[in-house]
Amino acid sequence: MIWVAATLIAALAQTGRNAAQAGLTARIGTIGATAVRFVFGLPFAIVALSLAAIWLDIPAPDGAVIGFAAMGAAAQIAATAFMLLTMRGQSFGVATALMKTEPVTLAIVGAVILAEPLGPARMAAIVVATLGVVLASGATWSRAGLVPVINGVAAGALFGLSAIGFRGAILALPSGAFFIRALTVLTLTLAMQATAMLIWMVWRDRAALRGIAQDWRASLAAGALGGFASLFWFIGFALTPAANVRTLALVEVVFAQILSGRVLRQQVKPLQLAGMVLIVIGVAGLLAIAGRQ
Repeated sequence: MIWVAATLIAALAQTGRNAAQAGLTARIGTIGATAVRFVFGLPFAIVALSLAAIWLDIPAPDGAVIGFAAMGAAAQIAATAFMLLTMRGQSFGVATALMKTEPVTLAIVGAVILAEPLGPARMAAIVVATLGVVLASGATWSRAGLVPVINGVAAGALFGLSAIGFRGAILALPSGAFFIRALTVLTLTLAMQATAMLIWMVWRDRAALRGIAQDWRASLAAGALGGFASLFWFIGFALTPAANVRTLALVEVVFAQILSGRVLRQQVKPLQLAGMVLIVIGVAGLLAIAGRQ
């Protein structure tokens, strides 16, 4: 169950990266903050891959690997932009809850594109955990604005598509253990994303490029956390269907609610408590199913 530990580490690191990126959005804009995770994450991935190459053979990507990686890279760039736009919306809780419906999309798309087993029990566990997130968000749906909701749905769907692309690229590699496969695809993907974002900023948004350069310390921190989180996401994708990884990651919602109650003294409503229970039930069911496979 290495994928379980990898997913929990990735979710924790991603929380820190999201906070860093959210702060950057106000200073350097959505495009600049989106580019940071790729441009500053790439050097860390290159160093890690170079060190791994001392002991392990790096598998050579073929056309299928590059195709899947490109699909995942493009979808993740777009998803990150929509996520940052969502963070600026007034209906943040609503949009975030909708963005967390990603595991349902992932399970369905993974079954279609990668022929991964779905099954009624696994799908039920994913739906239960996702419903729990919607309830635990505490969002006031009657006040939901259309634009934040659309941004949240788009971000969730695109993150799901990116995960399918990354897992497809990892599985398409001709050789290598799970760690080197994950690190190889991560480096390839970040190289594509960093190149695309730099070309775009030089061509159309030089103000964002200047903002990144001026705010390089915060950008470096966000990139490092992003690269670290992505490596563990990819390790999870190498070992189990992406929907399993993203469903388990929903437990971060429970952790966040507990933290807000303990540290910030925020009251947890009965509906939110019910949502957290559903998340735990769904994740526990998923782990039980995965343990039997």
